[in-house]
Amino acid sequence: MEIQSFYDKATATVTYIVSDEATRCCAIIDPVLDYDPQGGTIATASADQLIDYINKNGLTLEWLLETHIHADHLTAAGYLKEKLGGAIGISDKIIDVLDYWVPVFDSGEDTPLDGSQFDCLFADGESFNIGNLAVKVTHTPGHTPACASYVIDDAVFVGDTLFMPEGGTARADFPGGDAATLYRSIRKIFSLPDTTRVFICHNYPPEGQPATWETTIGAQKATNILIKDDVTEDHYVETRKSRDSKLPVPRLLYPSIQVNLRAGNLGEDNEKHYIKIPVTRAKTG
Repeated sequence: MEIQSFYDKATATVTYIVSDEATRCCAIIDPVLDYDPQGGTIATASADQLIDYINKNGLTLEWLLETHIHADHLTAAGYLKEKLGGAIGISDKIIDVLDYWVPVFDSGEDTPLDGSQFDCLFADGESFNIGNLAVKVTHTPGHTPACASYVIDDAVFVGDTLFMPEGGTARADFPGGDAATLYRSIRKIFSLPDTTRVFICHNYPPEGQPATWETTIGAQKATNILIKDDVTEDHYVETRKSRDSKLPVPRLLYPSIQVNLRAGNLGEDNEKHYIKIPVTRAKTG
């Protein structure tokens, strides 16, 4: 198994290409579409890096895997499928996320509630292959209802569920999120062998320090600042809720979720695309 990482500084997102050396088949996990909210422009430089890598290495793209519906970047899955083929996969709990968010955006006309915009909806424990590489899907909700981790050989790709040990874990205050559920999901991940490599989706390093995105189950259990091995569920939930109460809304929340619920489809196209921003009238008096 070969793993190549691509770090997008603008969104602090790590995208992975996982390839089977024997068959030269590969999967892309959590690809990024470049979006400038101030200029209202979409670009594909980050996604084109993935295409270049795949072409230069003679790979065939079989899968575009989402660990969840991201709130901090737009997915490039739709664009990459158009260019390279492959099937887009996500947890089958995406239905719960669609049920909540589609009414928020009033986007039922272009966002199917049955998840048919994705090619494969994975059940918990389901397995599939990347070439000859066996992949096991493990549902890890808590950050969102549709979070899933992908266990491949001696590695697990956890999305936002875990950060690097010094970063702790995902927040649990999004709609459908729950700190106790997140704790139990992480305990499922911690049941993997200590030597299992853990690949995270985001890293926000201090100014002047490089981003890192690979650790191990053993390191997480020993040193994670929020959920190392001796932390109880009650303590974690209390700490997580306290932290979440101080966190800002993600800068790209509405654009990201809206596009990602459509598997990267940008929606209406009359030479432009449109993103809806829900606005609530403030109460006065």
